[in-house]
Amino acid sequence: MGKIKAGVYIGVVAAMIMWSLTFVWFKIVNEFYGPFTIVFLRLFIATIILLAISWFTSVLQKIRQGDLFRFLILALIYPFIYFIAESLGLTIISASQGAVIISTIPLIVPVGAYFLLNERVTKLNIVGILISFTGVIIVVMRKDFSFGTAPAGILLMLVAVLSAVGYTLMVKKLTERYNAYTITTYQNIFGTIFFLPLFLIFEYRDFLSSAHSFKAIINLGYLAVFGSSLAFILFNYGVKVLGATRTEIFANIIPILTAIFAFFMLGEDLGFQKLLGIAVVLSGLFIAQIKSRKRSYDHLVAP
Repeated sequence: MGKIKAGVYIGVVAAMIMWSLTFVWFKIVNEFYGPFTIVFLRLFIATIILLAISWFTSVLQKIRQGDLFRFLILALIYPFIYFIAESLGLTIISASQGAVIISTIPLIVPVGAYFLLNERVTKLNIVGILISFTGVIIVVMRKDFSFGTAPAGILLMLVAVLSAVGYTLMVKKLTERYNAYTITTYQNIFGTIFFLPLFLIFEYRDFLSSAHSFKAIINLGYLAVFGSSLAFILFNYGVKVLGATRTEIFANIIPILTAIFAFFMLGEDLGFQKLLGIAVVLSGLFIAQIKSRKRSYDHLVAP
């Protein structure tokens, strides 16, 4: 059992690494294609790959009667609403400010998991989450500790946060009946359908006239294979085994890893302040994953 849990943790961290790289891959592809085009194509390619794999295996489960609506709502929440809110929000506020707001997801998930999923929330979980979030703020904050934010941008990013929280809580419920591969596949199928009209209406003509670069195609493939397929399978399985709270806390390392990847791949600055923040985040993650042996936390468990 210990080896299985260790494998799950490794898988969740791998998912966060992939999602961290998606910011770099997206930036590269965005030089050639618009945001709706990128999201639609990554979901479409991911769908084709996942369906092709399921053709030769029995891993894809059929949706039970009555669950189709749940899958539609899941895809509507994420990726549809999430990607629209995040993309538009980041056109108004900076990426660093957006990262701070997005990093509040692990703070909200435990609340929803406690009331809706009856998941245990301990003092160590709460302390670890708060420490980790503090580290994120250290990483993304300016050197003069200032933030300049636009209300509309904040509102859009908060919509993205609530979408991600809703997605995580819904996935936990669905993993009781479906495997991670099935959830990810149908999520991409319905997400592709939702984004198709936006692609056709707003960016189809621009896509046809774009300079189709091999560099853009390769990075688009990375987004599809890793960002929209493998990462979600690993994450969804983590939610099934570890629970929503203990899995979502790892999302705090995404801005950290993005800063590291941006330093090596894009030449962005990585000074002492960011390194300090990274250390704080990792400390918080470690604390949040500790299981307390004391019974004094039983009053925190929903009946």
